[in-house]
Amino acid sequence: MKISKKDALMWFRFFAELPDDEELMPHQQEIALAALAQIETAVNKRREALAAKIDGLQSLSGRTYFVGNKAEFPRGCCSCLLGTGLSAVRKTNKCNVQCKFCYNYGELDCQPPIGEGMWEIGGTKFYEDDIELLLSIQKKPTGIAYVYLEPFMEIEEYYGVIRKFHAAGVHQHMYTNGTLATEENLRALGEAGLDELRFNLGASGCSDRVIEHIATAKKYIRYVGIETPITPELYETFRQKKDKILATGFDFMNCAELHLNPNNIDNYAGESLYMSRQGYISPIWSRDLTLKLMETATSEHWKPLIHDCSNRTKFARDLNLRAHEGGWFGASSYGCEFPRIPYAAFIPTLEDESIVFEEEEPLPHGYRPGDIVL
Repeated sequence: MKISKKDALMWFRFFAELPDDEELMPHQQEIALAALAQIETAVNKRREALAAKIDGLQSLSGRTYFVGNKAEFPRGCCSCLLGTGLSAVRKTNKCNVQCKFCYNYGELDCQPPIGEGMWEIGGTKFYEDDIELLLSIQKKPTGIAYVYLEPFMEIEEYYGVIRKFHAAGVHQHMYTNGTLATEENLRALGEAGLDELRFNLGASGCSDRVIEHIATAKKYIRYVGIETPITPELYETFRQKKDKILATGFDFMNCAELHLNPNNIDNYAGESLYMSRQGYISPIWSRDLTLKLMETATSEHWKPLIHDCSNRTKFARDLNLRAHEGGWFGASSYGCEFPRIPYAAFIPTLEDESIVFEEEEPLPHGYRPGDIVL
């Protein structure tokens, strides 16, 4: 069904008024999915045009796109997309910054603790002394990632576990907003054996202090990168401070396509959104800005590798993870993070004149308002 933009807007305004507990009828579901497909097709069309302007655009086994020296592609991302997946290690339940794009926005004070002296690995709780037992029983992962909120809130707790995984030859990367980094703790992380540190520059608004910490990290840690959701604010500030940021010598930049959940979506009310494969919901501008940044990087011959960590990349990531877990053909955990489609959130997209449906046709019999009992 190639629903018109006009008809889609009419129906989505109606769907947005329904009570949260009222399910759409099958014909209405078809209409909703047809509209979302039309939006996604229009978004993909404009991105094809943006990608065509990027000289030297490369892919990693067809799973993601980047520009730069392939030898510098982040090892942690290789593990995620080609290896055993993103093996998450969690410790802290705290963060010192509340970012509007954070998946835990508004809930930072009520994150459950992992437990005194404990670590969460693969959803299971371990003491530090259990790491050797874990490694002796289960197959060694291609990499692990210290994720979840801000590790530097209690960074001293991490050194021992990092040493154990380093001794086992496991590649380790960590995420941070960088505001609590010091020369002392960055040196300690390098000495413990951390392979890769990723700074979320968007969390600090490209703070000069954090930029300095990136340069300091390069003295002690083998791979140092930037990984941040791409927003208009980040894009503009990065451009203004580009020379200073590039001078730090960072190795790569993962441009994460911002995706929304029930916690942060209200922070982007009124923005034009799209839904990727009936899964992640994102502002259209996020990946558009990534592609523009990549075009600039190639035209200006930046040294760091720039990675397009898009919703498509995350779709490939989840397929790869399930394949390594022995899942059935086509199995994946990729999906929508909302209990039901937030129809009202797509009304600005359907009102956006820059979003053009490639092909439109009248609603078939049985799908028009008068044909469906409301």
